[in-house]
Amino acid sequence: MKTLIVEDDFTARLTLQRLLSRYGECHIAVNGREAVEAFRVASETGSAYDLVCMDILLPEMDGQDAVRHIRAIEQERGILPADGAKIIMTTAVDDIKDVMRSFQELCDAYLVKPVNLGHLLKHVRDFGLVAQL
Repeated sequence: MKTLIVEDDFTARLTLQRLLSRYGECHIAVNGREAVEAFRVASETGSAYDLVCMDILLPEMDGQDAVRHIRAIEQERGILPADGAKIIMTTAVDDIKDVMRSFQELCDAYLVKPVNLGHLLKHVRDFGLVAQL
């Protein structure tokens, strides 16, 4: 499993990286623009991400806009959202409007911080990204 963690908070980023690096390669982006560029480069080089953990409140480009751009990159390559990277929004924002907008931008799951690591791993398993946790 290849993962892109998009998080501007050091502690949250480190926690996700420690957990998910057990299951494969993890890359880090600290803002939405960096995340979109990392996703684009990985897609173009045949090394696409399987999982993206995306914060909403990010500098330079928020997470919801970044998800929209990521899905557009996949669409340009003929990849439907159901067949593309699994995107989990990991954020302190729990307003129902933000949750709904995230799903409209085609995220696959939404976890409110502090992220319950058990719930995160359940999503990873349910997405079929790892056989056994």
